[in-house]
Amino acid sequence: MWWGHRIPAWTCDDCKELIVESEDPVTCPECGSGKLIRETDVLDTWFSSALWPFSTMGWPENTRELQTFYPTSVLITSFDILFFWVARMIMMGLHFMDEIPFKDVYLHALVRDKHGKKMSKSTGNVIDPLVVMNEYGTDAMRFTLTAFAAQGREIKLDEDRIEGYRHFINKIWNAARFALMHVSDCDAGVKDVVKDVDSLPLVHQWILSRTAATVQEVRSALDEYRFNDVASVCYQFIWREFCDWYLEWIKADLFSDDPVAKKQAQGVLLTVLETILKLMHPLTPFVSEEIWSVLPGEREMLVTSTFPEVEESWKNDTAVEQMETLMGVIAGIRNIRSETEVHPSAKIDAVVLCSSEVEANFIKQFTAAISDMTRLSSFTVTAGGEKPVDAATYIYNDIEIFVPLKGLVDVQAELEKLGRERKKLETKMKQVDGKLSNEKFLANAPDDVVVKVKDQKAGKLSRRRYWPWGYHQRGHFYSRGDRSSKSGCKGKSGCCRGWNGCCRSLCRPESCHYSD
Repeated sequence: MWWGHRIPAWTCDDCKELIVESEDPVTCPECGSGKLIRETDVLDTWFSSALWPFSTMGWPENTRELQTFYPTSVLITSFDILFFWVARMIMMGLHFMDEIPFKDVYLHALVRDKHGKKMSKSTGNVIDPLVVMNEYGTDAMRFTLTAFAAQGREIKLDEDRIEGYRHFINKIWNAARFALMHVSDCDAGVKDVVKDVDSLPLVHQWILSRTAATVQEVRSALDEYRFNDVASVCYQFIWREFCDWYLEWIKADLFSDDPVAKKQAQGVLLTVLETILKLMHPLTPFVSEEIWSVLPGEREMLVTSTFPEVEESWKNDTAVEQMETLMGVIAGIRNIRSETEVHPSAKIDAVVLCSSEVEANFIKQFTAAISDMTRLSSFTVTAGGEKPVDAATYIYNDIEIFVPLKGLVDVQAELEKLGRERKKLETKMKQVDGKLSNEKFLANAPDDVVVKVKDQKAGKLSRRRYWPWGYHQRGHFYSRGDRSSKSGCKGKSGCCRGWNGCCRSLCRPESCHYSD
């Protein structure tokens, strides 16, 4: 068995003449002897691999394929064969073709198990991609690997993460099904509504602006081989903005009897959905192609369509800022409801205090949408004014959001529950401190375990440090009239959204009495 390519050289046993031929010689050309001894040394396997960029396309003949595909743009490989293969291909390309075989080299990560260990059959930690794809779907597997493909790092592959991204793929599928319920009978001209973006309602201007920004971010990330950023940008836009906000917001228009509002919603929805499928196609080709095939109108296959360009006319920073304000108000009301454990079906009141009449009048225009999306019985928006009594407070930028809790929450019972949780937290803190003060644990435990314990301490400490006296409930502040300034954080910038976010990370330290 030859581990490499035999060198085509022979030595005459009689006259010692060295013979190099492409075909096996029969006699020595110098003395005519038939006693020829083949060279026993070999060229290693990387020798022929180094010829791969041009030998696979008909070289040494100047074929059409060679003219078209040599040199290519990028080589994707692993760092562990950088000098075995990549460097040798460059040297061979310069020697035989007078040109390097590729312009860029992308070094992808090595895939390891969830603990960062190399996969091997002997340790039983091998993840069979065929089994995984059969269980979770090929697109979920592809998207997971893309999401983990940060440059300069190893991929710790965990099936739990693959399952999580399968939920994301299902989210896209279900969003498309919802969209098709409303656009399947539309003609091709329905998308013409996006030609006059300024005439569209705010929510459509916002989603088109965010779509343009997403396309720009994705194209930039692809150009720089930041594939994990491509996955992250698509994930955040599709799930958080398109599904969670836009689809919910336009439901009323899609079911509306107003033909103009309905057509606008259908046209923008179809336009954005098509763009999403194009962005996702390199990552999830099977699901995106399937959805694309059932969209209305005659169309070529998605794989042969053009990749989205940035639509500059869609960009609208003002619309984005205004929608973020409305979403902040809605998120604040929802957050209070969730954290105070008010039943989802219960109607509640909400009061919003703004810093200016302009801001208050703007929010008032969307009273119906806000009330519908947060299940309100009443919604009051004013510039200034008195703060409600016995109300949970949420602060978004310079907007204060209040939900009166009388009849909804037993404040005393909630405070007692918080006290019990605090005791549990302090007990866990002692356990964590015990581990971190144990020299044997620090010396023998794997690095990732030590980091995890330190992260646990940081999280638990931040929760304990900012545990307020007074009327604070899981990131929200109960205000009692004039006492509100004493029982809560005065910070701006989306203060008090949750346990770890309270004060330290979201408020201005100089204006928050919970800061160090």
